[in-house]
Amino acid sequence: MKSVIRFASVAVLAFGLLVAGSWAQAAPDSAAAFAPFEQWKSVVLSGDAGALKALYSTDPAAQVRVGGVMHPADADTSFWLGLKAHSIKVEIIRQIAGPERASVIFRADVVSGLPNPEIVTVTDDQYWLKQGEQWRLVAVERTDSPRLKQPSDMKKNIYPADVDAHVEIKAAEERAAREHKRLLLIFGANWCFDCHVLDLAFQGPDLAPVLAPNYELVHVDLGPDGHKNADVLQQFDVSLDKGVPVLAVAESDGKVVVSQKDGEFEDARRLTPEVLLEFLNKWKPQAR
Repeated sequence: MKSVIRFASVAVLAFGLLVAGSWAQAAPDSAAAFAPFEQWKSVVLSGDAGALKALYSTDPAAQVRVGGVMHPADADTSFWLGLKAHSIKVEIIRQIAGPERASVIFRADVVSGLPNPEIVTVTDDQYWLKQGEQWRLVAVERTDSPRLKQPSDMKKNIYPADVDAHVEIKAAEERAAREHKRLLLIFGANWCFDCHVLDLAFQGPDLAPVLAPNYELVHVDLGPDGHKNADVLQQFDVSLDKGVPVLAVAESDGKVVVSQKDGEFEDARRLTPEVLLEFLNKWKPQAR
């Protein structure tokens, strides 16, 4: 998730303010429709190339990430115009809007106006800044035809703020020792969309039958600024340099088996069930 905010320095600033606890509380998910996003959607439907391009920042240049690869803004405008959308059904997953910056995460089912029309599913993060009197997109992270089920909202409290990670880990180690399991630690935060995607996947019928008998699952909260539980990060030798969520597998005595350092799951929304299943099978306890 975090990699989208490394697009440009302005996007880092926008994201930092969006996840700050006090600011987020002042702009809940139930906020009224964000007019610039509604304008963007209308322009996509109209197919007006000039009007669409005008909604993307040029100074700084808007950055677009698709499938883990960085692109200029033209890659996003060309994608949406190329669909020749006949209709767009939008489901807002999270919307936070302030006086000068905003974040919109949404899922869209687009009915293409091309011959032999098909429905194209997209999950999209948009980061907006107000430049003078005009709102413009400064960063976009788009996932086309995601394989994993995408959450319909981000209201689930996966990472309760009042939970002591050290206590949770100790209890998980004791259970793992009794039941001959390993620990699976997922470092993340409630503001992280990909953390919600991963949580939903691990509950699904493809993965839960492998996860439950082999692992004690522990969610380690990184807090609103990503700095919480820094000692636990160090203990399990994980790195946040490439984004979150990040995972570690450990024995019941806390000995690290594997820890992620290269952002392997930070873009969870574009992973496949097969990739996650391979990970769980690879690092589960050896048969006794």
